[in-house]
Amino acid sequence: MKKRLTYIDLFAGCGGLSLGLNRSGWKGLFAIEKSSHAFQTLEYNLTEVVKHFSWPKWFPKQAHDINAVIKDYSKELKKLQGKVTLIAGGPPCQGFSIAGQRNEKDERNNLINSYIEFVSLVKPKFIFFENVKGFTMEFKNNKQIGKKYSQIVTDKLTEEGYHVYGQLINFGDYGIPQKRTRFILVGIRKDIKQSSIEKAKSFFSLIETRKFGFLEEKKLCVKPTIEDALSDLISDNIFVETPDRKGYKSGHYKETSSRYQKFVREQTHINDIPNSHSFAKHSQKVINRLSYVQSVSTECKSISEELKKQIGISTQVLVPLQPKEQSPTVTSHPDDMIHYCEPRILTVRECARLQSFPDWFIFKGKYTTGGKLRKMEVPRYTQVGNAIPPLFGEQAGLVLKHLLNG
Repeated sequence: MKKRLTYIDLFAGCGGLSLGLNRSGWKGLFAIEKSSHAFQTLEYNLTEVVKHFSWPKWFPKQAHDINAVIKDYSKELKKLQGKVTLIAGGPPCQGFSIAGQRNEKDERNNLINSYIEFVSLVKPKFIFFENVKGFTMEFKNNKQIGKKYSQIVTDKLTEEGYHVYGQLINFGDYGIPQKRTRFILVGIRKDIKQSSIEKAKSFFSLIETRKFGFLEEKKLCVKPTIEDALSDLISDNIFVETPDRKGYKSGHYKETSSRYQKFVREQTHINDIPNSHSFAKHSQKVINRLSYVQSVSTECKSISEELKKQIGISTQVLVPLQPKEQSPTVTSHPDDMIHYCEPRILTVRECARLQSFPDWFIFKGKYTTGGKLRKMEVPRYTQVGNAIPPLFGEQAGLVLKHLLNG
C-alpha cells in the first residue's frame, strides 16, 4: 500500500511549487499566502482547475497571514501532527535579496521565526525550504554579525529535532531557460527510521543525477534557451485586444519551434490568445531607446553605467536578452529585461515561460502596480517573479518521495 504523501505550502505565492508537487504525486492539504492577488491565482489553478488541495473545513479558503494562522488555529495545527509528510516553501526574501537593498532590518526577515514556529506545531516528517542566494550571506550590521542567515535557520531546525542540510542550486541546470540560483534546505525529522544528515544531503546528489532521465522522458533539454522558450510568442506587429486588460494589445500564438514550447503549450490550442500576454504601451521614445540598446549589445547582462547615461535612464538593471542564452533571474520588475528581438519589455506570459509555468496556468489580478502599493500588492509580474519554477518543484517532489520511501 502506497503511503499518502501530504504537504502544506507556506508562503505559497501563486502556486509554482504546489503545481510541481502536484505533478510529482503529492497531495496538498492547504496553502498559506498573505496576498489576496497571489492567492486568487493559486485558488483558481490548484483548487478549481486542478483539484489539488483537500482543504480542511476548519480553515477558511482565503488569503491568510501566517502569524494570524498560528494565533487563531494553533490547536488545529497541533492535531495535524503525524498526518503531514512535508512542509514546503520559504518566507518572503526581500530582506536577503542581492537584487534588492538587502536590508537586515526588513521586518519580513522575522517571518523566519514564524516559519520555525509553524514547523514546531505541525512536526512534519520532511521540510523543503527555498530562499534567495543572499540567504547564505553573513550578517554585517546585526547583533549576529559574521553569522550566515542560513546557519541560523539550520540551527533552529536542528533544535526542533531535524537533520537539515542546505545548498545553492541553479534552476537553469534543471531544464529551465533561466539562470536562477536559490538556497534549498532539506530537513528530515530525527526520529524517522533511517533518518540521518547524510540522507538530507543525498537530496542534492539525487536531484542532480536524476534530472537527465526526468528531462529525457519529457523530451526536454537540460539548458533550454530564451529563444526555445519565447519564439512562438513574438508579436510580428499583429495584435488582438487583450481579453482581460482593457485598452491593451496581445499577440496570437505562432507555430511551435522547440520541444520546450510544445511542453508548456500542452492543453492549449493555436487559436487561443495566450493568457497574460499583454504588451506594454511604450512611447516611440522608449521604443527607439530599447532598439538602440539591442543594436549595440551582444551580452545577456545588464548594460554599463556609461550606456545608461548615454540613453538617459537611471534604472538599476537593464538586460538585453540574447536568443541563444538563458535569461537572468526573472524578478518582479518588468522593466529589467528587453525582449531578444522586439524593442519592448517581456509580457507576464513570457516571464512565466522563463519560469516553466504551463500556458494553461491562468494568472489573476492586476498586471502591475507601483509606488507605495508595491509593498502591499502582488500583481501578476510579481507573482511570476516570486515563484519557484514548477518544473524544478516537480523534480524536487520526486526526489523527496524517493527519500521517504527509500
